[in-house]
Amino acid sequence: MGADPCHQPGRALSPMAETTTPAASAPSDTAPSDSAPSVTAESAAPASSSAPAAPGPYAIVEASGQQFWLQPDRYIDIDRLHAEVDSTVTLETVLLVKDGKGTTLGAPYVEGATVELQVLAHRRGPKILVYKMRPKKKTRRKNGHRQELTRVLVKSIQVAGKPIA
Repeated sequence: MGADPCHQPGRALSPMAETTTPAASAPSDTAPSDSAPSVTAESAAPASSSAPAAPGPYAIVEASGQQFWLQPDRYIDIDRLHAEVDSTVTLETVLLVKDGKGTTLGAPYVEGATVELQVLAHRRGPKILVYKMRPKKKTRRKNGHRQELTRVLVKSIQVAGKPIA
């Protein structure tokens, strides 16, 4: 994989994207032998060695009616927040927290879990064209829309006042 997933905000790297197994290779042209092939420790290496490393700590939070996967020191674009640039925003609607010890799932939210975000900039999303037409009526309407966004940097993920990262 050529691109670094750290530079793609809001995109999660699929664990199935890079996994390959030796069994998926092309069949050989040799005839099958009568004896079963022997399996050694070198040839029976775990398939996880070719899989990407597990991501570090993360949290899934709810903001503006959507769920976001947040990791420390990464940025993401969310719907416009009413906050000044360089200010800190705290989200308390944390649905799931994963750290080195395990995963904590809230019902519906994890108690005592917060995510601190720093507002980097207010932006606008890409232009979306909406074209409506009624056939045989000569009625056409073209409209454009750009979503108002706020780019935030995840400063820390905390559970019971202790940072997990």
